[in-house]
Amino acid sequence: MSLTILIVDDEENARHLVKKYLDNNGYTTLEAPTLADAKTQLSQGNADIVLLDAELPDGYGPTLIEETSHLLDRPPIIMITAFGDIDMAVNAMKNGAHDFFTKPIKLTELEKSIQRAGEIVQMRRELAHLRQSQHNTGTIVMGSNEKIKSVYEQAQRAANAAVSVLITGETGTGKEIIATHIHQVGTRSDKPFIAINCAAIPDTMLETELFGHEAGSFTSAEQRKIGLMETADSGILFLDEISSMSLDIQAKLLRAIEEQSFRRMGGTKEISVDVQVIAASNRDLKQMIADHKFREDLYYRLKVVDLDIPPLRERKEDIPEFVGFFINHYNKKMGKNVLGVTPKAMDKLMNYTWPGNIREMRNIIERAMLFCDDAEIAIAHLPSEMN
Repeated sequence: MSLTILIVDDEENARHLVKKYLDNNGYTTLEAPTLADAKTQLSQGNADIVLLDAELPDGYGPTLIEETSHLLDRPPIIMITAFGDIDMAVNAMKNGAHDFFTKPIKLTELEKSIQRAGEIVQMRRELAHLRQSQHNTGTIVMGSNEKIKSVYEQAQRAANAAVSVLITGETGTGKEIIATHIHQVGTRSDKPFIAINCAAIPDTMLETELFGHEAGSFTSAEQRKIGLMETADSGILFLDEISSMSLDIQAKLLRAIEEQSFRRMGGTKEISVDVQVIAASNRDLKQMIADHKFREDLYYRLKVVDLDIPPLRERKEDIPEFVGFFINHYNKKMGKNVLGVTPKAMDKLMNYTWPGNIREMRNIIERAMLFCDDAEIAIAHLPSEMN
């Protein structure tokens, strides 16, 4: 990860010493000999992290912390002073300073502090990327089926109230689409939406993925890891295939949801968060409870709102709308101009059982578009299992 460090110090030798060390360790550095220069650099968004001297020729360094406290993405500020003033350190930390050092600086210790600040910068970058990538330029396909209309109505209420949601349904029915829809139409639409497929991560790693870990908490934990629960703070955490989660992690998740706080693995500090949890499963959780494979208390804590997605074979009236949506999507993606499907091909699509539901339809239409050089998708463009 590339980081730009702004060194704010009126002593030229001190600036150059720190600059040389950081340059040699792969950082990009900027210099500001005065408070005014520092403010100019910050206003232009040039710095990821600030090293701020306390005594500057045109002002008192810590005032920069107070003056920028309202900025949501203020760079982490590391205070540096020659005086070792404890009261200054306390006030600086209260006002949001990331760390505090006394001259002469131990450069290796300073770099460790910069690395910790870099974690904050990286998390902010990831969230900004997620927010940007999640702007949906398309139109969600709701359909005219009464069951799915009811699901979307309940999803809207859950989005407005920011309560826990449990989404159930067969594989490929669009559970993540519903979760994303809740994010987009709810009170947290400008906040992070973090998704994790619990089935895709080994059980031994899932805890650290969710809650993070401190450096040294286990053999390969060389540095602190920020978990997804923390990354999703103020937004939504989507737990897909939650049924694959072990009972031990289920217990820790239940506590985190109820208390809205948790501890990183190997940590002692309680980390408070404000996270709306949406969980999804394609398995019968009630049966899993009966088999002692899923916690009943977690089940009821999650299903404040319970959304059961009907399979595509139970909403065949929506098939033409989905077909049109995917044709339009792949026209844009593939640079084609397919207008629709032939009547015989549509009969095949309408009468197929769709074991893979909407996901299978998407794949079939993508394949058909790949081989279609005509104005319409014909039976010949559909896979043999549909014939």
